[in-house]
Amino acid sequence: MRRRDFIAGLGSAAAWPLSVQAQRPTMPVIGFLGTGSPSLGPGSFMSRFPGFNQGLSETGFVEGRNVAIEYRWADNHNERLPALAADLVRQQVSVIVTNGPGAVAAKATTTTIPIIFNLAIDPVEVGLVASLSRPGGNLTGVTSLGAEVGPKRLELLHEMVPTATNIGILSEPTNPLPEALSKGLQAAADTLGLQLHVLNATTVRDFDGVFATLRQRGVGGLVITPAALFSNRTEQLARLTIDHAVPAIFASRRFVVAGGLMSYGAGLSAATETGRVVGTYTGRILKGEKPSDLPVQQSTRVELIINLKTAKWLGVTVPPSLLTRADGVIE
Repeated sequence: MRRRDFIAGLGSAAAWPLSVQAQRPTMPVIGFLGTGSPSLGPGSFMSRFPGFNQGLSETGFVEGRNVAIEYRWADNHNERLPALAADLVRQQVSVIVTNGPGAVAAKATTTTIPIIFNLAIDPVEVGLVASLSRPGGNLTGVTSLGAEVGPKRLELLHEMVPTATNIGILSEPTNPLPEALSKGLQAAADTLGLQLHVLNATTVRDFDGVFATLRQRGVGGLVITPAALFSNRTEQLARLTIDHAVPAIFASRRFVVAGGLMSYGAGLSAATETGRVVGTYTGRILKGEKPSDLPVQQSTRVELIINLKTAKWLGVTVPPSLLTRADGVIE
């Protein structure tokens, strides 16, 4: 081929992208609404979705190849979620993937764009779906035991430190689901003869004040409720419980690995599976299925993890009954 013919050919090819692009189908876009930060650290929203990409790929979708993902992060400020959800709606994303507080904000923002959630709470109780088997509307997803095991965490902590009658509850008040998250705790406390002290933290700056108040009130144990703010600061909270010598229980195994006394909640395998289901559901929605036809799936696996080294440092004697029931022990 002569050089000038080759160059002429390139010139005509320059016009291809516009015409070809007009004929190509638009790549679907997933809107990812996270309550935490975009960090890929151990407390990030993405790290709690370790199976998401696996589930997505099982339905034939790979980010950057045939699907795009728009990320929006609240950076632990739940009050930002409505605006972030509205932005994703303006972007006309194909589906929104989110967690508890994000699901509430997304539901209030759109009734047409499908929403896939990953919750540690009963979605029927908080009004997100009509029922688990027939969710109706534009939401579905996965629910794991979270709020439901809150009273159990209180019972386990009481079993670990039976002489502590004043128990603190660390809560995040900007979470739109606070009532559901704390339901049953007071009833369990009444049964056990315990006095609860609810302390709120909306930012990391509140942590020092919370632990100072615990000391002033003579609190002998602490239950940390599941919230994005606390999950993103698991290691910091573990250090604070050690520094202030407060026996504490949280939902995440990471808390115990970082030096916290106990955890009771979904393990890594359960988190991976729930993430995979969310990814699978997202892919199925992208292929044309409706959220109302996809039943909410439940994960009921929980694990009890105990840090014996921390117990010894705190002067706590671990009852044999707890050791035999523990799914993991850190020595």
